Amino acid sequence: MQFTDLGLSAELLRAIGEQGYTTPTPVQQQAIPHILAGRDLEALALTGTGKTAAFVLPLLQRLTHPLTSPLQRVTHTAPRVLVLVPTRELAAQVLESVRVYGAHTGLRSLAVFGGVGINPQIQTLRRGIDILVATPGRLLDHLGQRTVDLSKVQTLVLDEADRMFDMGFIRDIRRIIERMPKERQNLMFSATFAAEVRELAHAVLKNPALVEVARRNAPAELVSHAVIKVDQDKKRDLLLHLFAAHGWHQVLVFCRTKHGSDALAKKLEQSGVRTAALHGNKSQNARTRALADFKAGKLAALVATDIAARGLDIDSLPRVVNFELPNVPEDYIHRIGRTGRAGASGEALSLVSSDERIQLRDIERLLKREIPTSVMPGFEPQHTHSVPRPAAGRTPAHKPAQARTRTGAGTGERSSAPRSPRPARAGGGAKPASHHSGQRHR
Repeated sequence: MQFTDLGLSAELLRAIGEQGYTTPTPVQQQAIPHILAGRDLEALALTGTGKTAAFVLPLLQRLTHPLTSPLQRVTHTAPRVLVLVPTRELAAQVLESVRVYGAHTGLRSLAVFGGVGINPQIQTLRRGIDILVATPGRLLDHLGQRTVDLSKVQTLVLDEADRMFDMGFIRDIRRIIERMPKERQNLMFSATFAAEVRELAHAVLKNPALVEVARRNAPAELVSHAVIKVDQDKKRDLLLHLFAAHGWHQVLVFCRTKHGSDALAKKLEQSGVRTAALHGNKSQNARTRALADFKAGKLAALVATDIAARGLDIDSLPRVVNFELPNVPEDYIHRIGRTGRAGASGEALSLVSSDERIQLRDIERLLKREIPTSVMPGFEPQHTHSVPRPAAGRTPAHKPAQARTRTGAGTGERSSAPRSPRPARAGGGAKPASHHSGQRHR
């Protein structure tokens, strides 16, 4: 199937072609016809599958071609499409996708999120927009100041709905929904369909079509997993050794806390490894600059809390290092999902101390396999490191994935095969997300 088979307008096909894409990804093939038909949609799709374009393209189509689509052109300035996202960084990336694919449509769009001044957003809203991308907290600020009107919204998109729950946005979402017309199209995209997500889906969606293109909590298939056992107080020195021994560049390193991220970033920088930290206490300008420098290859390491576990779209990120394992095993899946994307292979390396044996066990249960473990000479752990393994009968540890020849859509590798759009990258202008541990993204 080609994009020309989906009934998209000449303006959209032109924009898609300018990005070098011809073949839709599976989620795009399945979702676009339903959205064009005006149906509600419940979609299970991981990041990196092209899900952003899966809803952006048909909504642009419906906004610009009223003769063939239910969304009608009107003269008012209120948004007709609202996309709710959990993080600032994702808001910036969705807006970029809207602008890239809507380049020839004349539609107006805006992203509103916290960490930046509200007045420029108010001025743009007053001039009128068609598509609004927003984080819940900042959107509620605008609603409180009566600077945005949601009474004309005809389509609501909830992107990364499971993350919304993780970050405590469910009440905000319900308050926002109350301000919109009851008759509207609703689209929900989620990496997992946890019980809370299904509860919201049942409350919001009406006779939805179901699209499922990824297994529940599925790890990236091209990612190899490895564990190095090491004492907690030797982790920093081991990480520095790995950078020096292997000449690593562009490594995303995860820590549990903001303080730990800052301390590790400082240690790496002092040792000659170009590094920046990314977490919720950093200013918006600092987060934007750090992410832009990392994407451009100016930094060898980006040390982040779990704010970076979703939404980041970095071409060919070779590896993710878990300096500390997450407390929630599903967060491991989101972390390693930053590598091994779009057909490229990747490595997920975890430095595991004896006090993290329970987290490792839970992650292996989720993966349904044992992760190969090793000890680095000179950094042998001195403390007991007995890790309970999954019960017998589990899938054995898989071998490191090998790079595969590009055969499908949206892999992001150079080849002669047709390409498919993934969510447009925000590049240097992407706004990183805020830390999710209780902080609201306003």
